[in-house]
Amino acid sequence: MLFRHDALTEWTKSSYSAVNGDCVEVKAQGALLVRVRDSKDIDRPGLGVSAETWSAFVLDVSGRERPGA
Repeated sequence: MLFRHDALTEWTKSSYSAVNGDCVEVKAQGALLVRVRDSKDIDRPGLGVSAETWSAFVLDVSGRERPGA
């Protein structure tokens, strides 16, 4: 699995976020769940996805192949 839950213990802003404040943040919630939110709407808990799904998404948008695929 690509995702390291210990690397995202706090809300982390995307390195691709725009300077105008349009930002996506991610945070691990345990070892199996990743939360994704809009940084302008921090009162909501964010969309929850499995760590496996998040890893697949990150690999897909980066153009890299999944290990073992």
